[in-house]
This record gives sequence, structure tokens and C-alpha cells, in this order.
Amino acid sequence: MKKQQGDGVVVIKKYANRRLYNTESSSYITLEHLAAMTRAGREFKVVDAKTDEDITHNVLTQIIMEEESRGQTMLPVNFLRQLIALYGDSMQAMVPDYLEASMESFRRNQTQFKTAVEGAFAGSPFAEIAKRNMEMFEAAANAFKPGAAAAAGGAGTAGGTGGGAGKDGEIAALKAELAQLRDKVDKLGD
Repeated sequence: MKKQQGDGVVVIKKYANRRLYNTESSSYITLEHLAAMTRAGREFKVVDAKTDEDITHNVLTQIIMEEESRGQTMLPVNFLRQLIALYGDSMQAMVPDYLEASMESFRRNQTQFKTAVEGAFAGSPFAEIAKRNMEMFEAAANAFKPGAAAAAGGAGTAGGTGGGAGKDGEIAALKAELAQLRDKVDKLGD
């Protein structure tokens, strides 16, 4: 679990009535709050209020059980069976370190993949296509805004033709851009 800079370990006290008390914020919290803290990378330690025993493991397991019971399971049945089978096995002592290393490796790979996907489209023809599509959409939306015809007509009324020439020019420009985009997409497909 990564710890945010400058943030110490928050002590959470669990009382006999199952209520959780955050000693940092001096407030009662829920398991959902602890799950949110975990997702935010905030480290905490849960202790039994009466005995001062560290029960963080139990509470984290309880959070996983709550998440799994909400319908979107992450832990496959076969994995759970294999995990249960390892309890009492001679390899049991190695499993926590192996799982922790595997999860850290997964997190690193996930971050690298996300960065690669985000970077793959930056500066690519797809980014240019998206930019031009947005420009065309904005031009089309502006053409249909109230008052757009009056603004275009005001510029071309000297010859008595109204605003038709301005719109025809915009349409021609949009068609030209569309043709350029089609050419680029066709080239990408080759």
C-alpha cells in the first residue's frame, strides 16, 4: 500500500458495538470510509478499543467481503478454493509475500499500460481526427445557434443576397475538411 507524503498512519478504534472511530478526524466512520481511504492510498491501523490489539487484517478482510457481496465479484471461486487449500499447507508462510509481490507487479503493469494507451493517441492521426471532428461539430452547432443567421446576414447584406454566401462557404469548408479526414482514415487503413 502506498503512503501519501506527509500523512502518517491513521489510528482507527473499533468498539465492541462494531463502531469505528477515526482518531485523526475525531469522528465515527464506516467500512466504506475505510475502503475510500484505502483507494486513496491512505494508511491506517485498526485497533480494538478495549484491548488495543491490531485488527487491521480482520477489518480489511471484512471490507473485501462487503465488496464481494455487492454483486461485482473480483475473486474467482477457483482462486478462493486454491487459497483456502493453502491454509495449513507447508507453503502457507510463502503465500502472503507471493500475493503481495504479484499484486504490486499487477499495479505497476496496470499503470504502465494506462500510460502507454494515453500516450499512444497523443500526436497520432487519431488525435488529429478527434480535434477536427470537434471543430466541425462546433462549426455546425454555431450555424444553428439563434442569431447566427442574423450575424452572417449582416456581413453579406450589402449586395442584397442575405447570409447565404457565408453559410455556403462554411458548408464547402466543412465538406473539404471531411474529405481530408476520409483521406487520412483511408491511408491509416492501408
